[in-house]
Amino acid sequence: MAYTDIDKPENYFNTVLYTGNGTDGRTITGVGFQPDWVWIKDRSVGRSHVVQDSVRGFNDGNKVLRTNGTNSESGTDNDEFGYVGNTNSDGYTLEDGTTDGRYVNNNTENYASWNWLAGGTASSNTNGSITSTVSANTTSGFSIVTYTGTGSTGTFGHGLGASPSMVIIKDRTNGTKNWTCYHQAMGNDRSIFLNLTDAQTASTDHWQYTTPSSSVVYIGDYSHINTNTNNYIAYCFAEKKGFSKFGSYTGNGSTDGTFVYTGFKPAFVMTKESATTGSWNIFDNRRENPFNVVKGNLKAESSIAEESNTNLQMDFVSNAFKLRGTGGDLNGSGTAMIYMAFAENPFVTSTGIPTTAR
Repeated sequence: MAYTDIDKPENYFNTVLYTGNGTDGRTITGVGFQPDWVWIKDRSVGRSHVVQDSVRGFNDGNKVLRTNGTNSESGTDNDEFGYVGNTNSDGYTLEDGTTDGRYVNNNTENYASWNWLAGGTASSNTNGSITSTVSANTTSGFSIVTYTGTGSTGTFGHGLGASPSMVIIKDRTNGTKNWTCYHQAMGNDRSIFLNLTDAQTASTDHWQYTTPSSSVVYIGDYSHINTNTNNYIAYCFAEKKGFSKFGSYTGNGSTDGTFVYTGFKPAFVMTKESATTGSWNIFDNRRENPFNVVKGNLKAESSIAEESNTNLQMDFVSNAFKLRGTGGDLNGSGTAMIYMAFAENPFVTSTGIPTTAR
């Protein structure tokens, strides 16, 4: 059996950097595929994250969601400061909102764009008690799912053919509801919120104390993920050897930090303290210092600009990431952390050839 089915991870996930020019309708290229999920953050200035996907639809400012807030699809300023327009085989256009395009294309400001490939055109999925609409990529283990809540325990199909390791859900209708996350390292009796620094929370009404199966995600009657008649978006990830990893580690508080095995050289790592408060720290292989040490830091729950903080840094090596900073919400001594990571290169290719770190 091959070590991995994905020799070129950038065919499924890719980070693109660009500098804004203030031009409405600007085309961004270099993604390498037609993206189904686009997540954009202004690195230069404290502005909100912009999240859009192909299942809800691009080219509509009212489809913008923000990981650093609870806004609904009809929330305040959704279509005001720019959004992703039409996508194409190598990227997408950037459109001004009703005021300007500062969140995605302000002149001279630097941006990071994280892009995932799902399955393109979505289709109906009746595997669960709740009918869902799904765009799934079973090779890379990523699907985008929409469903309508029922207010009672149920399931929705995710289309991956493998149990999701992480699920991120947002209420599209109610602008006060949190981004609610399931993560396999926390277990099926815990949730954590992408838009908050809060620690994990235990609850009986989130996941029914049941791990997602190869076909469905179990949801309780928790209002943030299953209010009757409300519409939801779910981003589902199944772990794929050599491409993605969703795990945990314990910090050691040292600049010679914890070594976290992934089975690939990372292109993207997002970490979060699970048992205590702390930021969702995002690192990638393109920004501030794409060679080790990697220290350009953005935060999913915050609009702040990119940080360069020696207490928040890591190395990307051929089969892992290694913590180099002593920051409490990245590598605090004894601190329990969860993470999601995607590959630049697998440790071993499908033909059995090892790769080496830069």
